[in-house]
Amino acid sequence: MSIAPPSQPDSDVYRTLLESTKAIPWRIDWQSMTFSYIGPQIEALLGWTPQSWVSVDDWVSRMHPDDREYVVNFCVSQSRAGVDHEADYRALTVNGDYVWIRDVVHVVRKDGEVEALIGFMFDISERKKTEEHLVRLQKQLEEYSYQDGLTGIANRRMFDTMLEREWASAQRSQLPLSLIILDIDFFKQYNDHYGHIKGDECLRQVARTLSLAANRPRDFIARIGGEEFVWLLPETDAASARQVAQRCLHLICQQQIEHGCSAVSNLLTLSLGVGTHVVKPDSSMLGFVEDVDKLLYQAKRNGRMRAEYAEGEV
Repeated sequence: MSIAPPSQPDSDVYRTLLESTKAIPWRIDWQSMTFSYIGPQIEALLGWTPQSWVSVDDWVSRMHPDDREYVVNFCVSQSRAGVDHEADYRALTVNGDYVWIRDVVHVVRKDGEVEALIGFMFDISERKKTEEHLVRLQKQLEEYSYQDGLTGIANRRMFDTMLEREWASAQRSQLPLSLIILDIDFFKQYNDHYGHIKGDECLRQVARTLSLAANRPRDFIARIGGEEFVWLLPETDAASARQVAQRCLHLICQQQIEHGCSAVSNLLTLSLGVGTHVVKPDSSMLGFVEDVDKLLYQAKRNGRMRAEYAEGEV
């Protein structure tokens, strides 16, 4: 397929310049919606010969199905309006792969009517790979910002986010929200006796063990301090929260983690505060957390290795 050579004596120079660039020049006659020219570079990029680009139907059919509707509608509407535009999409190769293309389109008008579209196709695959890589990195960084670096579970920042979300949900649904705050007993003594490397491994083991107590997808656990963890239990009444707390105590006991410097056991133990609340418009989220935290310290005062529960709703 070729376009009639211009009458100017230097037309061969223009054609040589066009066809020596990496950008792929093309021209479409608006009335017939057919290609009057497309650069030979198209074959090197996509594998389709220039002669195979007859009409816009060939362009459309060689576009990724997920991109096709938006790109075609956008380009047609802009062209009809006489507006120059750009569009990114994935183009099909002869081998069945896809290459990211950017079409830069100039609308040629004559006597106020669209006469032709001329433009360039650019291979932007490497740019897209870089963009996608940056998006993945950004997502990883965001995930890391919500993840406790030592244990791999959620951190305090994520807990604050989830608490606000579940508090609002509980207020709408009027279903109870339960919270467990728990602490490893005599962890400072554990660190001092066994060393920080063993202490870090102990924290990771506790995090893994506590995760086993999760029953439902929305149950949420996080590490919010050195040896302090929280359980957020949406749509969970006081009786069910009590069961989760007992399961936590039981699972930690099963791990048989030696703690020779504990004042209450020769094995690692936990203290827990457990509260449940039906959220009202005047309820205080911070007050709820503080009340459950007081129950944790009550468990410590009452001998540790135990859970303390609120009387009725917190």
